Amino acid sequence: MATARSLTGGSFGMQGMLKEGAKHLSGLEEATLKNIEAAKQLASTVRTSLGPNGMNKMVINHLEKLFITNDSATIVKELEVQHPAAKLLVLASKMQETESGDGTNLVVVLAGELLAMAEELLKSGLHCSEIILGYNMALAKCLETLETLVAFTPEQSVFKDPAQLAACITPVIASKQWGNEKLFALKIAEACSIAMPANPAHFNMDNVRVAKIVGASVQSTTVVRGMCLPRSVLGTVTDVRNAKIAVYGIPLDSVTTETKGTVLLKSAEEIKEYNNSEEKSLEKIIKQIADVGVNVIVCGQQVGELALHFLDKYKILCLKVPSKFELRRVCRTTGANTLVRLEPPTAADLGHCQRVHIKEIGSTNCTIFDHETDGSRVATIIIRGSTPNIMDDVERAVDDGVNVVKSMTRDPRFVGGAGACELRLADAITAYGEAQPGLEQYAINKFGVALEVVPRTLAQNAGMDATEVIAEMYAAHKAGKVGVGIDVDECVTADRGVMDLLQTKKEAIKMATDAAVTVLRVDQIIMSKPAGGPKSAPQGGGDDD
Repeated sequence: MATARSLTGGSFGMQGMLKEGAKHLSGLEEATLKNIEAAKQLASTVRTSLGPNGMNKMVINHLEKLFITNDSATIVKELEVQHPAAKLLVLASKMQETESGDGTNLVVVLAGELLAMAEELLKSGLHCSEIILGYNMALAKCLETLETLVAFTPEQSVFKDPAQLAACITPVIASKQWGNEKLFALKIAEACSIAMPANPAHFNMDNVRVAKIVGASVQSTTVVRGMCLPRSVLGTVTDVRNAKIAVYGIPLDSVTTETKGTVLLKSAEEIKEYNNSEEKSLEKIIKQIADVGVNVIVCGQQVGELALHFLDKYKILCLKVPSKFELRRVCRTTGANTLVRLEPPTAADLGHCQRVHIKEIGSTNCTIFDHETDGSRVATIIIRGSTPNIMDDVERAVDDGVNVVKSMTRDPRFVGGAGACELRLADAITAYGEAQPGLEQYAINKFGVALEVVPRTLAQNAGMDATEVIAEMYAAHKAGKVGVGIDVDECVTADRGVMDLLQTKKEAIKMATDAAVTVLRVDQIIMSKPAGGPKSAPQGGGDDD
């Protein structure tokens, strides 16, 4: 930016106001179009990952952890985007992940396409404010039209029927795990129906747990009614039926005094007596716990050797769970309360389970709290796989599936999937734009064209001719076949009964439009001088140990 300099060498304008080293970019060319370019770059990166035929990205983060996934939320999170405008799209994607758990790719791709369309309008001479007005009008019309496109609303009984629930979430899993979608949808539906309370609105996603065990193939993935912890028990007791469970958040060890004290021992007899008294007091407490009927103890901290000896003596199974979150889940699945003093539990503090036992899964000893036929509020999906990367990707697909079930408990309405819904919205928005008198009609029309990016991308990722596919879909919709989408199996346009959740679609379109509008509102970028001096060169050969 050109700056005027006085005779004394001082600078005026923005440069004179800010510290030396600050950057200031303003105007259409320097600020708006550069922001749009950065957002388009991010959108084009994740665009090829959209849909069942989406390609995987190999991302290595700053800790050198490897991610191989087509999950947009993971990709944008691990890329560590620096550009402030592209970061807005990342934040919108994260918000979508928090709100709906799915549709993150749609947010980034649609926002990128809206900005690409805005760039064309800006170069045609439209002002940013006119484009923003048009986009906001189009969004309002879009959300209004979405309500009329509802194709299917399941009954409330769907949450207790795994087969029906699996059919609802299969399209979500198909976009992440193409080929295994039916297997995973059924397992997720089974786990969700186990953890589903009487009132589905109170469904807690945390009650569907995931345990990853290397070995076998993903086909060996199973569901356990209750908790599965990938750790073994401490003592020799490994199988207990009709378990009565006590949970302690303190160490199981000989009782020590809270204050420091000195014990003066004058003879060997006194040392022996002192040791025996410690043993007797510990045995007395464990015997009292056993007398209450406790046959399983779960401890959150270390278990002493002496305590373990007495637990084995009284045939009590002992399990150490260092994570306080897992300890809380054990309490939830068994109905126990965490005790903070080493004392016998009351009847109200006791937890119950049909069977607690050790099971070897792929050479890993796992402790299973199995409720068998009894009602349990927690279910565990045990994911198998040949490598940790494969299992991580399956876990992300499971997380998306459970999130969609959670969204269904709020609003169970579905719209046509496979690009059908977006194309019908594009048609409605374009017709709406043509009826508008002002300059905003151009922005509304471009909003409609931008929505075509979903079927277009799905077709391109499946190796089809996108222009031909969209023309065929428009023709089918005009003929009254409103469910026609893209069949990626046969590479044709057809109605295969693919459904998308209305709630997810609505949130994604809202987030994408908000992100695009926020980027368009920026007309100046002012960057202060970075703090600190010059970066020192990395030192080699140092001993970090």
